[in-house]
Amino acid sequence: MKPTFLLIALAVLQTSVTASSQATAPPQAAAAGQLDDRPPALKIEQAALDNGLKIVVAEDHARPILNLQVWYHVGSKNEREGRTGFAHLFEHMMFRGSKNVGPEDHMRLVREAGGVVNAYTSFDQTVYWQTVPSNYLERVVWLEADRMASLVVNEENFKKEREVVKEERRLRFENPPYGLLAEVLIDATFQVYPYKHMPIGSLEDLNKATVADVKDFFDTFYVPDNATLVIVGDVDAKQAVALARKHFGPLPRSKNPIPRVTVIEPPQTEPRELTRAFNNVPLPAVASAYELPPLGHPDTYALQIASDILSSGQSSRLYRRLVYEEQVAVGVSGQGLFLEGPSIFFAFGVANQGKDVKQVAASLYDVIDGMKKAPVTAEELAKAKNQIISRFVVGRQTAQEKADALGAAAVLRGNPDFYNTELANYQKVTAADVQRVCAKYLVNTNETRLWVHPEKK
Repeated sequence: MKPTFLLIALAVLQTSVTASSQATAPPQAAAAGQLDDRPPALKIEQAALDNGLKIVVAEDHARPILNLQVWYHVGSKNEREGRTGFAHLFEHMMFRGSKNVGPEDHMRLVREAGGVVNAYTSFDQTVYWQTVPSNYLERVVWLEADRMASLVVNEENFKKEREVVKEERRLRFENPPYGLLAEVLIDATFQVYPYKHMPIGSLEDLNKATVADVKDFFDTFYVPDNATLVIVGDVDAKQAVALARKHFGPLPRSKNPIPRVTVIEPPQTEPRELTRAFNNVPLPAVASAYELPPLGHPDTYALQIASDILSSGQSSRLYRRLVYEEQVAVGVSGQGLFLEGPSIFFAFGVANQGKDVKQVAASLYDVIDGMKKAPVTAEELAKAKNQIISRFVVGRQTAQEKADALGAAAVLRGNPDFYNTELANYQKVTAADVQRVCAKYLVNTNETRLWVHPEKK
């Protein structure tokens, strides 16, 4: 068995994984006259319609294609208690047809043009995207505008897609070993903030939902003034804005203010600990969550580097110590999940056959404590920055990857120009910065610990 760390992979229900880490080339490399690893900056054009729709366009004429995305600023955190899973349910409903487009015809029309289309849902946003040859720009603008204006929300579509989502929950969460670990840990980590529930929602909430609930969710959040249109590729920016104005412009803005999350998660002042048993868990495990500041906070850059040093790859501190050297764990992992609201660092270890999970925990926390007691080495710091550079460069090669990062900057950070300006923040991080943020956030009083055991037969 090779256990995987499902906490992050399952938290964001997306069918295409996109890289979001950002970095710049080491200053010493530039000083030595080496090549600059940073991808070219994008020339970003912005516009806004009278109905509140935001438009972000970046011309990229390297290939005769474009990627168009619509970012709705609504995710699982915007769901009401007892009505979880609606944001993800709507990801499915949006392909069930609108006034002028039949069920599944959105996908068909994109694929007939030689394109690809999909969507994903997260805690903070729901994103619909398509990549097509650039001469199909107006087609995809019209398709997105039509379903925003006139999505068909009826009992038949609702019940069909609800069953699809329920099956997805079983497949991704309930059946895999350790699949429910994320749900339990994240619920215990947040006391009041609506990240408490996962984007997939609960079966109970999905079963008691009504088509009226779904229609209300659509009318509240799927409106122009809660959406951002992102276009990257072989387009003329002025023409793209004109087409957006033509097709989205007539849509009315929301009748009422869009509800936003205003609750504040209280600071954690003492450790939390809980134990759960699952019938599909073969070996005991321990997982911890530490609350971190929101995406874009000055400390997030050092925290990302700390996360990589601790847990990125088999040469990371956690894997090297627990799996290679001590062999107390069959697998260990960790990752920072940086969100628009309070974020999280996870650490997770599965005990090796015949080993006590308490040994796994003791070594795991000793490694984390080591990050606080002394600065990381120059080699570790350089390696972590190079990993971020690699993810950043490789993760922004295609029009879709550029649009993903541009949309995240525009919607989650409130300024698409961060696409070009965020890079240097990673390279400014020092070993002292890494030590400082670990000592500040990865502490016992900020920890929620979950012990996982096989269910006794």
